[in-house]
Amino acid sequence: MKNSITTQTKSFLIRGLTPTLLATAILSFGATSSTLAGGHDDDRPNIFPPQSHPYGKSYAEWSAAHWQWTYSLPADHHPLTDTAPVSTGQSGPVWFLGGTWAPTTDLNGNLVGVADRHVTIPAGKALFFPITDAEQSLAEGGTSEADCRATAVDFVNHAVGLSCTIDGRSLKNLPAYRTESPFFIFGPLPDNNLLGLPAGTTTAAVSDGYFVMLAPLSPGQHTIHFTGALGSAGPA
Repeated sequence: MKNSITTQTKSFLIRGLTPTLLATAILSFGATSSTLAGGHDDDRPNIFPPQSHPYGKSYAEWSAAHWQWTYSLPADHHPLTDTAPVSTGQSGPVWFLGGTWAPTTDLNGNLVGVADRHVTIPAGKALFFPITDAEQSLAEGGTSEADCRATAVDFVNHAVGLSCTIDGRSLKNLPAYRTESPFFIFGPLPDNNLLGLPAGTTTAAVSDGYFVMLAPLSPGQHTIHFTGALGSAGPA
């Protein structure tokens, strides 16, 4: 089972250990062209509603796509391990962001990690990222869809410290952004993958977590700051 520091809640998922579902990340980025869609005139972050279908997919489907992207890249050439540019593996109108895969344990037994990144995002790209999340797959010990779902849900039930700000504006009602994925397929995994599984592995999984789809921002520098932790109450 793995989790991320979100968005990107991705902590280093170390096979066989309790998932790390705590993430803190600050990302600054600049758009590279002069026109971007989707600005608000008020003081709210420009976030797609959780029940919407941005770019033809539900939040649940995008959460699965986020994990598929995460596991498609080797650990030594990956944006979430700070070994590759943010553009690596990205395509289409939505790019994925994430937290760190190198968490530590705090005094309360929570897995925590910090990422501070400065990246450039092309104009017109929406950004999808987890605040904190977890996944369980058959290849990591799940016995069925129901078992995988129960494990992922149990970890996210213990999420604490959730926050998300876009350019200093807080996203409200974070519980509404909790999303369970369908039973989805990821793989084949590359050599030196984040899970430490054999190269070529393909498996089915379920994700649960708090996710955000941010509409394209205006040109210039912006700051996204998100935090989240999964406590230690889940099964070891």
